[in-house]
Amino acid sequence: MFSKVFRDIAKPQWFQIINALKRSQGMSVSELSKAMKMSYMGVKQHCVAMEKKGYLDTWRRPKTVGRPEKAYRLTLKADPLFPSVGHDMVIRILKVTERQIGPNEPERLLFGYFQDLTEEFAKKVKGKSVIEKATSLAKARDQAAHLSECIYDPDGGLRIVEYHNPMQPLFEQYPTAERMEESMFEKLLGTAVDRQLEEASGLKCYIFQITTL
Repeated sequence: MFSKVFRDIAKPQWFQIINALKRSQGMSVSELSKAMKMSYMGVKQHCVAMEKKGYLDTWRRPKTVGRPEKAYRLTLKADPLFPSVGHDMVIRILKVTERQIGPNEPERLLFGYFQDLTEEFAKKVKGKSVIEKATSLAKARDQAAHLSECIYDPDGGLRIVEYHNPMQPLFEQYPTAERMEESMFEKLLGTAVDRQLEEASGLKCYIFQITTL
């Protein structure tokens, strides 16, 4: 599946568009052309071609003033381009342990895994303030293929936003792992964290809202 997708989009500009869209809630052609430093028509041609192949779709995004604008976002067909853990094998192993050892065994194994992962990230989380810790955690998570960034603004507060989760297939089978991941963030940052998932078309956006008071 990955090789077929790779052959379909083996153009540098397409990779740039996919990377930009993966890290956003969707973008207009104007926004993409500005980010890529390409002409409007050049970007539009690439987007139209990718939409025909099924990697992008469009919707009308409301604007504060004026008519809604057309924006592009990724579809699920682009998922094979982004790494994930060997979830088929992992899930199969957890199912086998559940049958052979007991129904609580998968959760026990996942708990141990997140303990180890917490210790690994703790070596990379630096700073005294919550903002400093969140910034370094986002950097470490980004390096671990989560497409992560730390954002702070008066309206949304402090949050780590991730545009990919290599473990999402596992989380869908074992939802308690989502709470384990949330708990890991809380231990690393020393404050309460609320994990949220936003979905639109092929885009999944994971938001870790961080309490600063």
